[in-house]
Amino acid sequence: LQVQENETLVLLGSSGSGKTTTLKMINRLIDLTSGDIWVDGKNILEQNPVTLRRSIGYVFQRIGLFPHMRVLQNVEMVPRLLGWPVVRRDARARELLDLVGLDPDQYGPRFPNELSGGEQQRVGVARALAADPDYMLMDEPFGALDSVTRDSLQQQVIALKTRLKKTIVFVTHDILEALTLADRIAVMHQGRLQQVGTQEEVLASPATDFVRDLFAKPARQLAPFRDAWT
Repeated sequence: LQVQENETLVLLGSSGSGKTTTLKMINRLIDLTSGDIWVDGKNILEQNPVTLRRSIGYVFQRIGLFPHMRVLQNVEMVPRLLGWPVVRRDARARELLDLVGLDPDQYGPRFPNELSGGEQQRVGVARALAADPDYMLMDEPFGALDSVTRDSLQQQVIALKTRLKKTIVFVTHDILEALTLADRIAVMHQGRLQQVGTQEEVLASPATDFVRDLFAKPARQLAPFRDAWT
């Protein structure tokens, strides 16, 4: 499996298919038992795991903001660990809050429990971008949100990707989310890749019975995606 530069590759599959495990192996939250993973031309097993993790943005469903820290402090956490001077990391945190649609003067002094779920998730995205990583890992980041907030954040990810030129690996079990966000989709089932391709390829030419069944949704749900390329 190869992830191309500046693309959003979505890992799609049912619960237990290996999506999150694959994601966590990329930054060594889970170590490999066999095989190799290369990031930016370097074998991850030859890299310091802490340094590796700090060089890759990570956003996950439970958000993981530090409850005792204010929003600005949460966003600037990685730059602080990397030794950035105070003025630089404060400016970066404020810039990113503005980028994700949160006024830094209004939201920066708040604690996480003073934010809505969608606002907390925006802070999580800002924190993942704080050190300006080339790569981002996103593990079902919007799964716990209501549909309106989820749709809004999906569109924001698309806008951020276009503007910032990041390489993103995004995990979801939601077919419509995968079709909305992905440049390519990697379908997984029982720990194996079933197919990797564009939305056109997986919809028009499913490689396995599992892929065919997975995308056998009501026509009205998938019609907008089919209409976009037919």
